[in-house]
Amino acid sequence: MIKYIKRKNLDTKKYDNCIENALNSRVYAFSWYLDIVADNWDVLVLNDYEAVMPLPWRRKYLIKYIYQPFWLLQVGVFQRVEGVGLDLFLKEVKSHFLFSELRMNTGNRFNKFNENRVESTMQVISLENSYEEIYSKYSRNRKRDCKKAKENKLQEVWGDNPSKLVNLFSDNIGDRTPQIKQKDYDTLLKLLQTCVNKGVGEMLSIYDTNSRLVSAAFFINYKERATELVCASDFDNRSNGGNTFFNDRAIYRYQTSYNLFDFGGSSMDTISSYYKSYGAKDEFYDLIKFNKFPSFLKK
Repeated sequence: MIKYIKRKNLDTKKYDNCIENALNSRVYAFSWYLDIVADNWDVLVLNDYEAVMPLPWRRKYLIKYIYQPFWLLQVGVFQRVEGVGLDLFLKEVKSHFLFSELRMNTGNRFNKFNENRVESTMQVISLENSYEEIYSKYSRNRKRDCKKAKENKLQEVWGDNPSKLVNLFSDNIGDRTPQIKQKDYDTLLKLLQTCVNKGVGEMLSIYDTNSRLVSAAFFINYKERATELVCASDFDNRSNGGNTFFNDRAIYRYQTSYNLFDFGGSSMDTISSYYKSYGAKDEFYDLIKFNKFPSFLKK
């Protein structure tokens, strides 16, 4: 039996235990992560927390709707046992909400509601091969940028203050993403600091010879997967190979400790093509979208 449980009534210990031991566990689904990034969230729970589906939501004009919070890469259904009827969860979602736009996780496979599912992609590299084998599959441009980074004597620094990345992101990408407000940057900083404190994330900074921050990225490291959560570069200082260099250094660092390097993903051709120039392959997930508002309210 699937129950709709409000966040305030959630048995947090049982919920987090389900996430920790799920066959498709992801750090984004833990209660502490959702408490930071989501305005509100409730959960669909199967029986005694055999499977759960967190639902981030907002309210507008007294109507609750599901939305995708910034800095939340994957949610969906997380199950401790095989054979869970995932389609039943989607049926419950549609019975509680009029609108949804939410990323599932790559461990979810649905059979019904095709009209509400949009297949999307993220890009990953298998780390089971040696770094040298992985590097050999870089495109000519990626190899050229790595060489350029070495010629420019760029330096990698692990463990910088995450505020440097947030500021770099805001200063260089903020104008292009006006939908990201100051409160979202504050949320990001809190999230990065919390991930560091919990031992599931670390920051990589790239500096030039003048000690100027060229690029930076934050990586979530959990179970078998290292994931690039957010990255940014100095738009006025991009000709030295720094963009490629930080990804290359992260792949080198994580190759011996994890099975997958996850770029965080994009279905945009330009971005996915860039990630594939490192030899990455597509990994698929569903975006759940529906709008049951009356026609005069849909827009």
